[in-house]
Amino acid sequence: MKRFVKNAKSIFLILIGILSASFGLEAFLIPNGFIDGGVTGISMLVAHVTGTPLYYWIVIINIPFIVMGAIRVNMRFAVLSIIAISLLSLAIAFTPFTSITDDKLLISIFGGFFLGLGIGFAVRGSSVIDGTEILALGISKRSFLSVGDTILILNVIIFSFAGYLLGIETALYSLLTYFVASKTVDFVIHGIEEYYGITIMSDKHVEIKIMLMDELNKSVTLYNARGGRAKIGDDNLEVVYTIVTRLEVNRVVRKVLEIDSKAFVAEHIMGEVHGGIVKRKPLH
Repeated sequence: MKRFVKNAKSIFLILIGILSASFGLEAFLIPNGFIDGGVTGISMLVAHVTGTPLYYWIVIINIPFIVMGAIRVNMRFAVLSIIAISLLSLAIAFTPFTSITDDKLLISIFGGFFLGLGIGFAVRGSSVIDGTEILALGISKRSFLSVGDTILILNVIIFSFAGYLLGIETALYSLLTYFVASKTVDFVIHGIEEYYGITIMSDKHVEIKIMLMDELNKSVTLYNARGGRAKIGDDNLEVVYTIVTRLEVNRVVRKVLEIDSKAFVAEHIMGEVHGGIVKRKPLH
């Protein structure tokens, strides 16, 4: 029963993603010759050059990445990705969306938004409709490049070809489409629960620790440190580290500075967080 519910949830999210992505492609991008980045962008460029319908290339070009996903992730991921990509191809082929606007800025923004929304929901459903990250992961394992570096280089190449084939103006608008789509994907995957790690250094670390634990119900990690400009032997500095959601960052920083206006506060974006009491009780 649990597995059935899990699979049903994945299919539901994939269906929402397919509807959104196909709407973004057909109502905005395809009629106006704009592209996205990644494997979707490659498919759109090849369709433009060959004159063959896009829905063929979305399936064909994603096949190697599905195989790679089966090897590097698992078979469930590969099967769900096959379903998602096949449904996207069918939606593009048979769903009668019509072009909504000919304003290039609106096309770029909303085409990217709906496409990114679709890609994000597909990922939340444990699948992909764009194999870019799988490709980047494979390349990064065999080179000195990180996944982020690989995605950046791939998209520089794609948009360079787009500039040559479609014209500089269209390529620049397509770059805007990619930017909007990537930010939308990030938001759908991480949402308002994108996490930040906050490092706090203060002489009033005890008061700050009590405030975080008692008032905001946050778990904290404490560790000793020595300042680079401190005198030798002066190692009585206790660093406070905590994890909060994106919406909580400003309040936490403000309360820390209320306790100690000279406190050093550093924040950085994190990926997924598991365990602890991060999600248990929202701030009031």
